[in-house]
Amino acid sequence: MTDAYIYDALRTPRGKGRKDGSLHEVTSLRLSALTLNAVKDRNNLDGHAVEDVIWGNVTQVMEQGGCLARSAVLASDLDQSIPGLSINRFCASGMEAVNLAANQIKGGAGNAYIAGGVEMMGRVGMGSDGAAIAVDPSLAMDSYFVPQGISADIIATEYGFSRDQADALAVESQRRAKAAWDDGRFDKSVISVRDQNDLLILDRDEYMRPGTDMQSLGVLNPAFQMMGEVMPGFDKVAMLKYPHMERVNHIHHAGNSSGIVDGAAAVLIGNKEFGDEYGLTPRARIKATAKIGTDPTIMLTGPVPVTQKILSDNGMAIGDIDLFEVNEAFASVVLRFQQAFDVDPNVVNVNGGSIAMGHPLGATGAIIIGTLLDELERQDKETGLATLCIASGMGAATIIERV
Repeated sequence: MTDAYIYDALRTPRGKGRKDGSLHEVTSLRLSALTLNAVKDRNNLDGHAVEDVIWGNVTQVMEQGGCLARSAVLASDLDQSIPGLSINRFCASGMEAVNLAANQIKGGAGNAYIAGGVEMMGRVGMGSDGAAIAVDPSLAMDSYFVPQGISADIIATEYGFSRDQADALAVESQRRAKAAWDDGRFDKSVISVRDQNDLLILDRDEYMRPGTDMQSLGVLNPAFQMMGEVMPGFDKVAMLKYPHMERVNHIHHAGNSSGIVDGAAAVLIGNKEFGDEYGLTPRARIKATAKIGTDPTIMLTGPVPVTQKILSDNGMAIGDIDLFEVNEAFASVVLRFQQAFDVDPNVVNVNGGSIAMGHPLGATGAIIIGTLLDELERQDKETGLATLCIASGMGAATIIERV
């Protein structure tokens, strides 16, 4: 098998995913093309240098439909001979794009790929593409479907996490994100977004709320309690699946859940021959990838079994990992990961996560791989693991090693 190396990883800043967000007037196509051009320019690539562009985006309708990956290639400075593949593994789409590209290279199908993703959540509403598991009764009833927020609260109930624990994790995410920005830890990876006149639109994550504390979070009402207990009563659906639960403890709200944002990210992956041809030095080797299916009702526990799988498949133990990126879809997801593996919170999401900076669905998987690589380099550590929970009950993971 051929080794697959990461040569570059970059992302846009994350804009608030609403009409007054800085990136709201930027289309998914334009932000994708801008990101592809940044990879090409930063690495002095020929337009035909890569085999393919694999691009994750979750809500594949309207401007994000019609194989956005190919459209982005045509809108960019890459050569039209490069095809494009749009993929959707929900929240892990950006990671799956990277993993697919790496495994193509390992198998000998091309020397280099650009992989990543985009999600303009303020322009293309989450869920606007529909989902059989949510709307088709023949599947929804058999799978005991509940919305993700209810699933996050089920995790808190099942594994004994309190509102204070969730809020404390959120406060720490905000603190770490601010410290990372203030310390310039994102400087080499975040590209600025400019308009057609080269005027700056955004160069810093704008969703962050660095003044967040336990008191400000304490006044927020649980976001999913009404839909769980009253209308349409999803708690009763959950308790049909888990009859031992007397009630669901609703602890999640906007402050300890991931933010709705706009953003894109890309990773340049290639073999040794590609690096030699373009005079590029590999930053890390993609050691292993994994994915798994899990219970679709509790839904968001995937990071635990997929981490167990990727470690077992590669003869590794949790102690072999120096740093972790666990996507902060909801606070209970990270709390469960830390509980399951008894890992030190100080090596998990060192620079904050999606609670503080937002979760642009199709891009986040690529973002956290890049963040993990930057932090391994900053701390002079060797091995990192990135993982995400995924809607409908799945998990994905990637292990990288510095070279």
